[in-house]
Amino acid sequence: MALRNIAIIAHVDHGKTTLVDQLFRQSGTFRDNQRVEERAMDSNDLEKERGITILAKCTSVEWQGTRINIVDTPGHADFGGEVERILSMVDGVILLVDAAEGPMPQTKFVTGKALALGLRPIVVVNKIDRSDARAAEVLDECFELFLNLGASDEQLDFPILYASGRNGYASPDIEARSGDLTPLFETIVGHVPAPKVEEDAPFTMLVTLLDRDNFLGRILTGRVATGTVKVNQPIHALDSAGNVIEAGRASKLFSVQGLERVPVEQASAGDIISLAGLAVATVANTIAETSVTTAIAAQPIDPPTLSMRFAVNDSPFAGREGDKVTSRMIRDRLMREAESNVAIRVTESADKDSFEVAGRGELQLGVLIETMRREGFELGISRPRVLFGKDESGARTEPYETVVIDVDDEYSGTVIEKMNLRKAELTDMRPSGAGKTRITFSAPSRGLIGYHGEFLSDTRGTGIMNRLFEKYGPYKGIIEGRPNGVLISMGTGEAVAYALNALEDRGVLFVQPGEPLYEGMVIGENAKPDDLEVNPLKSKQLTNFRASGKDDAIRLTPPRRATLEQAIAYIDDDEMVEVTPKSIRIRKIHLDPHERKRHKKKLEAA
Repeated sequence: MALRNIAIIAHVDHGKTTLVDQLFRQSGTFRDNQRVEERAMDSNDLEKERGITILAKCTSVEWQGTRINIVDTPGHADFGGEVERILSMVDGVILLVDAAEGPMPQTKFVTGKALALGLRPIVVVNKIDRSDARAAEVLDECFELFLNLGASDEQLDFPILYASGRNGYASPDIEARSGDLTPLFETIVGHVPAPKVEEDAPFTMLVTLLDRDNFLGRILTGRVATGTVKVNQPIHALDSAGNVIEAGRASKLFSVQGLERVPVEQASAGDIISLAGLAVATVANTIAETSVTTAIAAQPIDPPTLSMRFAVNDSPFAGREGDKVTSRMIRDRLMREAESNVAIRVTESADKDSFEVAGRGELQLGVLIETMRREGFELGISRPRVLFGKDESGARTEPYETVVIDVDDEYSGTVIEKMNLRKAELTDMRPSGAGKTRITFSAPSRGLIGYHGEFLSDTRGTGIMNRLFEKYGPYKGIIEGRPNGVLISMGTGEAVAYALNALEDRGVLFVQPGEPLYEGMVIGENAKPDDLEVNPLKSKQLTNFRASGKDDAIRLTPPRRATLEQAIAYIDDDEMVEVTPKSIRIRKIHLDPHERKRHKKKLEAA
């Protein structure tokens, strides 16, 4: 059977996963009467909730005697580590672009990687049935993007299709508004080259994805580079230097058909397969016949730019809500994550009670924390900090991001003002139609920590911000942090409505009556810049006198609740977020007020 390997790349929310659903249906992978979830490829709970793809996934469809292996890749920059590895498995890419939004920062990032590997893209302008579609302009923007990324003449001669993934049609005609995906299938078979194979050479495969199965152990996925592999064949794993790290047998081989992993007896060069039987081999290792001694070169991964400290939860409420609270459990879970996710780096602290976890961005680390929380872990999480570097002359450098903001015209002045405070430089500003402006900045990552919530407030929830790692550039100096102090509980017990009512004048509260509190826990935001210790446990003194109006029912403003990402973005350097399966609390690192003062004096002296 003829074979084609392709990846679908696009920006967040441009319709990749929906298009794959339609490819399944129209190729006959799903029966007509089969009930399938919408966005079937987003299998992870967090992916369904957030509507984004986090993990790269492989699937395949058969169309008129050709097997098409499709890889659905994440569109968010924080999960770019997945994208880079995946592209080495395929021979072509479908670049999916929204007919209204056009190429976005993530499109640029992934397309640059694909063009550098010599892949020839197929451009699909999606959502052409949108009322604000501007397909012809978007096509010009794609061409301009390819030119800027140094595409070859062959890559610039790309086929173009206009599609609506949701309605299941694609056509070379810009005016088409009906039909099916046959033109897309035909373009894939005609434009994407068949894998170059060396079937007579010994078996080799580069591992690009790692999965775990309770019965089979580690499952390694990759593309067979050369030769043929059979079930129970002796194999070994090589690191990048060619050293043997493990020997064993290919106990099980799987191929993906639709959404199912199907056992197969053998696989040949060009196939994308999953293999079980090795206990140590991991991503970027080469799996090969025992006679092979040279490893396949792996694609280098862009370095992490942000880190957080994951610590054992040492609050007075530790162990009440989670069942995984020890440093050993946290360590094992983080090491397992770092194995399968090459964009994450874990370092153990000297005291063994905390771990420095470095990754691509707040979203990536936020997803990891949320996943661990759902698994029953309790953690203390520090404020995110960027990873600094040094240039050739020894001067300090820091990561910068390209920030593209789409905002209603009336809010553009506020956004520019706020970004200037965060040491961002305006690089481009243009009207994008329908009363909106697109503003592009080059900004230090440090200044963007915690800005997203403020940005949504400033634009009344209508602004869209997209960020992408740009470069390491010169250190920008001190950036002002949070302008307000916090209200800190000075006792342990349950919050009392009478006390909270008196505290409402001091600022915004994060807690409600009856909520358990402890000393050193942050219960609200102070209206002034300083931190303030308050007593939210104080009850009303009971007397025999009644004054008119004194005993009216207390009416409190609903507390401001923070999501996990908002809490992590909000905290200052001397605070941390206590994360448990049921609660998210903000607290001071030092719960005792005397300890806090001593620590502050030390910092000032330093």
